[in-house]
Amino acid sequence: MNNYLENLKVQRNYSDLTIKSYKNDILIFLKYCDENKIDSLNLNKEVIWNFLKKLDEKSYKNSSISRILSSLRGYYNYLYENKIITTNLFLMIENPKKIKKLPNFLNNQEILEILDFKDLKTPKDYQEKLIFELLYATGMRVSELCNVKLKDIDFNKKEIRVMGKGSVMRIVYFGDYALSALNEYLKVRDNSLNNDYLILNEKGKKISRQSIEQIVAKRIKKIAFVHHLSPHTLRHTFATHLLENGADIRSVQELLGHKQLSTTQIYTHLSNEYKRKEYLDKMIRK
Repeated sequence: MNNYLENLKVQRNYSDLTIKSYKNDILIFLKYCDENKIDSLNLNKEVIWNFLKKLDEKSYKNSSISRILSSLRGYYNYLYENKIITTNLFLMIENPKKIKKLPNFLNNQEILEILDFKDLKTPKDYQEKLIFELLYATGMRVSELCNVKLKDIDFNKKEIRVMGKGSVMRIVYFGDYALSALNEYLKVRDNSLNNDYLILNEKGKKISRQSIEQIVAKRIKKIAFVHHLSPHTLRHTFATHLLENGADIRSVQELLGHKQLSTTQIYTHLSNEYKRKEYLDKMIRK
């Protein structure tokens, strides 16, 4: 093993940190072999499967198991190339499937709470309300909202032209609540700044993505029941609520600006999971 690690350093110019990670992964397996009196140079598939089962029992994440397997493939490939073993069985073992974590979204009560702005006094208050209303109403990315100009908004049709990823233009739509927030904000916005962008920072320049994230984070602290909320959570909520209310998935794909339908389909899983939890909650309450 030490020869292999030295090879990684000299021949492949791996960093000390990467080599340490490889070493730790390999030692996990060698320790398992030692504890179970297994010859690590004379393996069969059953040994490897039992090792993986043990990792699973110890609550190793799939990503960690995949990393360990990758390290062992490399190590045993080195042993094979140097004729120390005759077959690298790790090449025949597939990585566990990557678990796709479902994004967070808000239920109807939570979104109402988030959008319930009281005692609006300053232009900044009205701006904050508009940010939340537009992110939820349109499903825009934060970067897209930052780039919206006044000329992009059609107040009569309640539409906004958005420049999405890959410089692809699309139309998003908003309702009466967002329209009201827009009009209220524009009344108190300092229009003497001579800036075409809709949302500006304190210096009168286009607001940054980081600034919007900070605004969202600050409001999170006021809403105790919401956890792990980010600006993207409002986009997830927008898509999930549309599907829950019968929207066609192709339409949602277009509104979100997704190139692939598979990217949008994650929200059908969100919607189904939410319905499952609602059903279980009702059964428990009975």
